[in-house]
This record gives sequence, structure tokens and C-alpha cells, in this order.
Amino acid sequence: MNTILVTGGTGYVGSWIVKGLLDKAYTVRLTVRDKDNTAKFENLRQIALTTKGKLEIWEADLLEEGSFDDAALGCDAILHVASPFTLRFKDAQRDLLDPAIKGTRNVLYAASKSGTVKKVILTSSVAAIHGDTKDMTEQGLTEFNEEQFNQSSSLTHQPYSFSKVEAEKEAWRIAQAQDEWKLVVINPSFVMGPSLSSLSNSESLNFMKDILSGKYAMGAPAIMFGFVDVRDVAKAHILALENENSQGRHLLAERTIDVLEYAQLIEKAFPQKFKLPKKHAAKFLLLMVGWMFKLSSQFIKRNVGYPLRLNASKSREALGLDYIPLEQTVKDMVTQMLDDKLI
Repeated sequence: MNTILVTGGTGYVGSWIVKGLLDKAYTVRLTVRDKDNTAKFENLRQIALTTKGKLEIWEADLLEEGSFDDAALGCDAILHVASPFTLRFKDAQRDLLDPAIKGTRNVLYAASKSGTVKKVILTSSVAAIHGDTKDMTEQGLTEFNEEQFNQSSSLTHQPYSFSKVEAEKEAWRIAQAQDEWKLVVINPSFVMGPSLSSLSNSESLNFMKDILSGKYAMGAPAIMFGFVDVRDVAKAHILALENENSQGRHLLAERTIDVLEYAQLIEKAFPQKFKLPKKHAAKFLLLMVGWMFKLSSQFIKRNVGYPLRLNASKSREALGLDYIPLEQTVKDMVTQMLDDKLI
């Protein structure tokens, strides 16, 4: 495989994927909505100049039918990374669900029309595996793995998670109806780590900004997340691309910890530099002031105080992924944000 189409390649995760492919001398076709907005991809053009790879810029829009057809012609594989990751939206259907599902259809149909694409790597999410942390308890599970699909999210409750599970299901439906190309899915947990661009507005960076700014200084919600380094997410995509035997879904998580434990990792790396939480916030208090943190009462009731365990053994065994320790992820991310004056 020599020529790879990457959607969403200017984003937080996608830019690391593009860099990884360029470092390995691939020809990367990067799709953007507006080629004239060069600031979005100038950092990647500079990276390409230092590698043996080749970067091509193509225009395409997730919501425009047939938009990816030309870019896919002659490609060996597609890495479909583009999908909205935001908790700041006005209309869940318009801003989350439509781009996720319609974009997936347009990209995968382009793969079928190309006649050359043999593999599609889809960036899904752990949110397609579970919605609320309470799901694990309600389903009588001791952990989540690639066998589960999110059953608790909807357009009105956790709509981002709903968009991810619906888009992935649509991808599997399309994949199983054809035999031109093979679908492999990557399901990262909460992606953290340094950004390749100071222009990134990823929710991962927003989450870190909230912690470092003292937003949770009075107490952190007892919510557990799986965490994974953005560089490992990129590596997993490339491993899945190059491994002829890769198949199915791949849950990515270095470990699961709660927000307070995450803050403690920051404190250990940067002692007394930030106003970090020292305790958990009481659940009844969160129910009273959750609106200040954009947390609904339903979200708080179903996520605060519940255990979460994620089994990422397949990513280690089938892909050979060796995870960067979360301690290093935290240190590198804060350092990058300080260097870029984002905090």
C-alpha cells in the first residue's frame, strides 16, 4: 500500500496519523473542506518537507454526496478519521449525527467506487462500545471489550456517543454488503497527549485546560475514563493498516482512572504549579451545580461513582501496540500546552 487517503487529517488525532504515514514514506491524500485555508494544514506541509513521504491536498465535504470519490481514485486504503468530537453544539442532529453518519457513508461509498481501495480503517470510539459508566453494572459485566455496543446513548442523552455508535454500525452495514475492501475499526478511549498544532480546538485540550485552570479545584467528579496517548492512537491506525491479518474492532486504553487520579498525575509531574483538585466532589453537590460544568442530572446520576474497566488486550496482542505510560502522556501534553501558551 502506497497511497493513503486520510479524512480529518488536520485534526488532533488525524495530524499524528498523517505525520506517521509521511515518516514511513507513504503518499498521503489529505482531504480538507477549503484548500485556500492553508493555515489548517501548513504544519503538515512543513512536516512533509522533512520526510520521504508526499502530501497531497484534496477538497471534500463530509455532507456532500460523492465528495470523496475523486480523492479515493487510485488509493490503496482509506483512513476515515473525520467526525465531529465536540460537547459544544446547538443541534445534535445537525452538528453531530449527520456529519458522523453521512460522512461515513460518503467515504465508504467512495472506497467502493474507487476500484483500488482494499482496506478502510475507521476511527470510531470507546463511546461506540459503552455510553454511561453505569452500563457496565447494569449489563452485569466485569469489563467492556470489543464485543459490546453502546446501548444507553441517544440523541438527547450523550448525543456524541450516540453519533459514534450509529456511525460505526452504518460502517459495518456497508462493509458487510460488499467484498471490494476490508473494514478495520479503532475504538480509542479518551485521547490525550501533545497536539501537533497550536490551532487545535479538541475537547481533549479543553478538558486539560479545565483541569489546569482550577475549574475543579473545589472537587473533581468521581467519573472514570479510559485514557490513551494520541501518538498511540495514530500508531494503532498504521499498525492496523499494515497488518494483513488485522480485523474487527480494537479498543484502545492505557488504563482507566477517575478525574481526581488524573489530576494527581499532573501534580506529580508539575508540583504546586496548578490549582488542582485534592478531593472528589460530592455527588449531591454535582447534581445541584452540574449545569455550571455542562453536566446534565441524568449524566451525573449514571456516571458519577460507578466503576469502569476496559479490556485493551486485543490492541496489544493483535496489533502489537506498546502503550506510552499515562504519566508520560500527561507530562508531554502539559509541556506542549505551556510551550504554545495555551494555558
